[in-house]
Amino acid sequence: MASWDVTVRGAGAFGLACAWEMTQRGARVQVIDPAGVGAGASGGVVGALAPHVPENWNLKKAFQLKSLLATEAFLRTAEEAGGCSAGYGRDGRLQPLADEAAVALARSRAEGAAAFWGADLRWEVIPAADAGDWAPESPSGLLLRDTLSARLYPAQACAALAAALKARGAQIVPEGDSAGPELWATGAAGLEALSSDLAKPIGQGIKGQAALLGLDRRGLPQLFAGGLHIVPHADGTVAIGSTTEREFDDATATDAQLDDVIARARAAVPALAEAPVLQRWAGLRPRARSRAPILGGWPGRPGHFIANGGFKIGFGMAVEVARVMADLILEGQDGIPEGFRVADNL
Repeated sequence: MASWDVTVRGAGAFGLACAWEMTQRGARVQVIDPAGVGAGASGGVVGALAPHVPENWNLKKAFQLKSLLATEAFLRTAEEAGGCSAGYGRDGRLQPLADEAAVALARSRAEGAAAFWGADLRWEVIPAADAGDWAPESPSGLLLRDTLSARLYPAQACAALAAALKARGAQIVPEGDSAGPELWATGAAGLEALSSDLAKPIGQGIKGQAALLGLDRRGLPQLFAGGLHIVPHADGTVAIGSTTEREFDDATATDAQLDDVIARARAAVPALAEAPVLQRWAGLRPRARSRAPILGGWPGRPGHFIANGGFKIGFGMAVEVARVMADLILEGQDGIPEGFRVADNL
């Protein structure tokens, strides 16, 4: 029987990334998830890895930037080990600018991007005509373009990490006995359990709905238009989403709210007008009270740790979350940023 150094509970973005990081450091890891790989929010379709606005810089933005910059190499090692694609690509992002004030604000943020992102990444204003028929409707005739934004296909990324883990001897099972330290990366259900254990609301699951359309725009930038993410994937599909629902009857059912998202996306981007809907998706995304990831030890439960609260940017944060949690669990080094602990959500 195999002996495991670490048990990870949850086979979503945070759980699989942490397991892969620890496996690469030589730990023997088992992942336990009754629902299977990518069964929750991490198994969705959108996969927009978009940065925070480069102003009012803080620890959360710096943490996310470090993660975004490390994601390509992190996923490449997993793809090489397991032989599956995560659907990653840094193709940038376009966003329409409504008026002169929006244009001026976008241009003013270019200096912050240069300072915080580095000289190789751009934040700039361009003519909408430069984007051809992929340009979203823009009243000013101008678009914001950034070259830092990337995308992946969430379900494929989960499958790629799972394949890499199995190739390196890790175990992914629906149930099993605990061994070694336990990392709880259990999404919305985990936030509910943590809130119950501490008798205080730590966070909640927020429902999101998204859709996958049949339109081949691979290699083109993702769009942020009309409050929606519109993401061309490498397989010749385009994902659009999402809703933000705090009240709902069924966490996994799609309804008229998704119909509205699809209609808004078609209105914002004429190229989507005739694209057929291939898939409708809904799920719960874990949102912490602080809106930052919750990382660190589980209060009152020695040997138990938490990595949760990815909400809409779980994959964008996952690589740095994995590094920090591997440092803590395997090396005893606590590098968790201020604002990211359980206590910061009490």
